[in-house]
Amino acid sequence: MKFLSLEPFVPSGSNYESSKQLFQELGFKINWDAGDYTGFERDGCKFILQNYNNREFAENFMVSIRIDDAEEFYKEVKEKRLEEKFAVRVAKPTVQPYGKEVNIIDIAGVCWHFVE
Repeated sequence: MKFLSLEPFVPSGSNYESSKQLFQELGFKINWDAGDYTGFERDGCKFILQNYNNREFAENFMVSIRIDDAEEFYKEVKEKRLEEKFAVRVAKPTVQPYGKEVNIIDIAGVCWHFVE
């Protein structure tokens, strides 16, 4: 017996529809939508967006996604003007002990670590 995947349930914050749009702008595709839960995937990386708004929980929740080029990812995000469209925070690539990363604080307050 082996584990096959990990798909965290991520809170959407107060605006579920805007959160769905944000993740689509980041290149995730909707695999399924069950109303208050939506399955997203990009390049085999999956998560489930949950229509759930708890700021304290979200601000203490983090997701790490491995990417192949942090600089290119940052450039793409900046070109899409996601900070202005969705009021999210995007940090410039920084070098950490575990790799070069771009942080995005999403609509709910979840910190996404996109790590090269």
